[in-house]
Amino acid sequence: MKKARGFTLIEMIVVMVILGILAAVALPKFVNMTGQARLAKMNGAVGAVQSSITLIHAKWLSQGSPSGATPTITAEGNVALVPNDTTDLVNGYPAAETFLRTNENLAGLDANFTTTGTSATVTTITDPNGPAACAFTITESTAAGVPPALNVAGLTEANCQ
Repeated sequence: MKKARGFTLIEMIVVMVILGILAAVALPKFVNMTGQARLAKMNGAVGAVQSSITLIHAKWLSQGSPSGATPTITAEGNVALVPNDTTDLVNGYPAAETFLRTNENLAGLDANFTTTGTSATVTTITDPNGPAACAFTITESTAAGVPPALNVAGLTEANCQ
């Protein structure tokens, strides 16, 4: 009987060729993950903004829908707001500009996002490390019972690459 000593040169070459083919097939799948990651990050921000809008409106309704020229609401220690943060409201929903000055408190967004006011009633949220097209906007409420509009048209994988 012969003693087995290891792999032959042919066997090693076959294994390396198979690994090379697998790498050539799998590599393109992992190269383009940046756009998908940015898109997922921005979709998370959209969810955070939607949740904070809903929480603030619910709190406003629970307080009896207070009115006035610039009604305010104070949220105490819930997930979306820092304790005692005062947020200006429009039709019972947060004003678009509140996302500019209290974005860390209002939706839990931090330095990983940039908020800019594109007009008095529209705020744009972008990824500071990504392309400008990878963004969404918040347009404040236009009538009672109409929540702020979130325009997420820019949130596509192509725009976030």
